[in-house]
Amino acid sequence: MLPSSAQQSITLYTDGGCDPNPGPGGWGVVMVYGAQTRELSGREAHTTNNRMELTAAIRGLKALKRPCTVRVYTDSQYLRRGMTSWVNGWQRNGWRTRTGQPVENQDLWQQLLTLTARHEVTWQWIRGHQGHPFNERADALATAARQQRSSHRERPAPAVGLPECTLYCRGSCQGNPGPGGYAAIVVAPPASPSVVSGGWPNTTNNLMELWAVIAGLRQLQRSTRVTICTASRYVIDGATRYLAEWERSGWRTRQGPVQHVEVWQELARVMGDHDIVWRHISAAVAHREMRSAAQAAREAAQAQPQRKDAG
Repeated sequence: MLPSSAQQSITLYTDGGCDPNPGPGGWGVVMVYGAQTRELSGREAHTTNNRMELTAAIRGLKALKRPCTVRVYTDSQYLRRGMTSWVNGWQRNGWRTRTGQPVENQDLWQQLLTLTARHEVTWQWIRGHQGHPFNERADALATAARQQRSSHRERPAPAVGLPECTLYCRGSCQGNPGPGGYAAIVVAPPASPSVVSGGWPNTTNNLMELWAVIAGLRQLQRSTRVTICTASRYVIDGATRYLAEWERSGWRTRQGPVQHVEVWQELARVMGDHDIVWRHISAAVAHREMRSAAQAAREAAQAQPQRKDAG
């Protein structure tokens, strides 16, 4: 049984790998809570050692349904150093390394950041294959998962994982505050792209940028791997840096209640079980879908009734 109250202590032993590299891979997790343990494992048909190490940590953290104090033991220096030393610099550099190259496995690092923000997490390196029982068990789970092959008695693995979708989200406001509009273009092949839009009679640009994301996520009927494209740093920073902390602190900051708390709570709800990657696209970039979303948001804002001043 997993902890049901906030700030319970839990320990995760994670491991992952593939053979050959890249090639078929597996991951394993041993969750220790008091005298209880739970084991998780899984496989991917074509992956890398590093992706399996990251996936093991992601799956362990995803299994926690309440904020917890978590100690993660891993024999991967890539995972430990990434989370304790490298990831903040990658974020500052727009997910580029010091040499200007794109960070590998950005989608998984972003998932880890979102998940760890909800908990108090410490990362501990443990030398592999040194006889530690839980570490050895996590390794055995990952190896067994990797070596699994579908048979007539097994349920065949799906040809693909989660369905994939991209949301292009924009907001607009005629005055700030003033009449506002939002729009999200939903691109989920093989279906044709669709547009969801609407407006509020008196709002702000930030709220419309935020509501565009919510409106887009509301269109998804099942767990999906989603890339959310937005021009709003307000939305990205709120969702990836602050949202889980606000939830953990009862939706309060040092200055008082979180502004627009009901809207942020709705974002937390609709994010649900989706695997989300956030992508910033500047409003100055000539990006077709983003410009189309911006135009739809402007039209929705212009369709709102204009407020008439008294007198």
